[in-house]
Amino acid sequence: MDADPLTDRLYLDHAATTPMIPAARAAVVEGMAIWANPSSPHAEGRAARAALERARRAIAGAYVWGGETILTSGASESLAIALGRSVAARRFVSAVEHDAVFRAAPDATTMAVAQDGLVDLALLERSLAGDERAIVAVQWANSETGVCQPIVEVAKVVHAAGGLLLVDAAQMPAGRDDDVAAHADFVALSAHKRGGPPGIGALLVRDLATLAPSGGQERGYRPGTENLPAALGYAAALAEPEDIATMAALRRRLDDAVERSGGVVVAGDRARHPAIGSYRLPGVAATTQLIRLDMAGFAVSAGSACSSGSMKPSHVLAAMGWAKSAGREVIRVSFGRTTNEAEIDAFIAAWRTMARALRTFAA
Repeated sequence: MDADPLTDRLYLDHAATTPMIPAARAAVVEGMAIWANPSSPHAEGRAARAALERARRAIAGAYVWGGETILTSGASESLAIALGRSVAARRFVSAVEHDAVFRAAPDATTMAVAQDGLVDLALLERSLAGDERAIVAVQWANSETGVCQPIVEVAKVVHAAGGLLLVDAAQMPAGRDDDVAAHADFVALSAHKRGGPPGIGALLVRDLATLAPSGGQERGYRPGTENLPAALGYAAALAEPEDIATMAALRRRLDDAVERSGGVVVAGDRARHPAIGSYRLPGVAATTQLIRLDMAGFAVSAGSACSSGSMKPSHVLAAMGWAKSAGREVIRVSFGRTTNEAEIDAFIAAWRTMARALRTFAA
C-alpha cells in the first residue's frame, strides 16, 4: 500500500474545518445502522426518532440552550433561515460578518466597525431607532482575525430597541460562552468546526414565534428527511470538551514569536478566539506565504475558507481600515484538538525561515 503523502504535514487550518474525532465517527456509523426515517410512524421510525431527539437534546445541552433547536445542514443554512424568515422587518449585519451572512441577506444594512473590528454600539443604537422591528447579525468570533464581539453589550442595545439578535457561533466551542445562551435570540452552529461531521449544524431559536415556518420536518421549520447519522456524530463531538486553555497558550506563544520576528499580530490587543491567529508579514503577499508554507508541509489559509480560494481582498480587514496592500499580506493560523506545542514551534521555525529568505525579517 502506498504511503499517505499527507501524514508528515502539519494541519493548522482548523477554523476552516477540523478532523472528526473518533467518537463522532463511531456515532455516525451507529446512526447508519438506525436506517429508518425518523418521521415514519412505525416502530423502526420511532426508534430513529428517539435517537434523533436524544442527539437534539445533547446538542442544545452542550450550549446550555433552553429554547428550541432546529437541525440544519450547517451554519450557512442556519444563518439563511434566521435572516430570511425571522419576523423582523429590517436586517442589520456588521461589516466583518462571514460571507454567508451577506449572501443570506444581500439587502441588509451593513454597520461599520471600529479599527479593532468591534461593532460600534453607539452607531448600532442610532441605526435601530424606528418603529419597525429589526434583526441584527453579529459573530461570536471572526473567522479571519479571531476578534470576539461583546455579545452582552450588543444584546442590550438590540433588545432595548425591540430587536432580535442573531449570533453566528460557528467558531464557538461548546460551553465556551454562556452569554450567548443568555442573550441571543438565534444562534447559528456548525458541526465540522467542532470535530463533528460536515453537513450538519443547528439553529438555536429562543422563541419559534419569531420565525416563520416553511413546512415539512423539524416541526415545520426545515423541510427534508433528517440526517440522523450526522446528528449523532455532532452530539458525540460536543460531548468531548475542547482544551481551550491549551489552545490559548499556543496562540500566545505564536503571537509572541511572530511579533519578535518582525511580523504583525492582527488585533493583538483585543479579546480574540483562543485558537485563531491572524498575522501579517510586511512586504510579502499572502499567496507567496501560503505557497512556501504549503511546500514546507504546513496547511494554513488567508481569509475565511469560503473566500481563500479566490484570494480576493479581505472585506474584514478593509472594514477595520486596513489598506488593500497590507491586507493582502495576512495569513491565518488556527488550532484544533490535536495541535500541540511541538507543531507550533515547527511552524514558528518555518515562518522565520520564510521571512529570512524573503529579506523582511532581521535575524
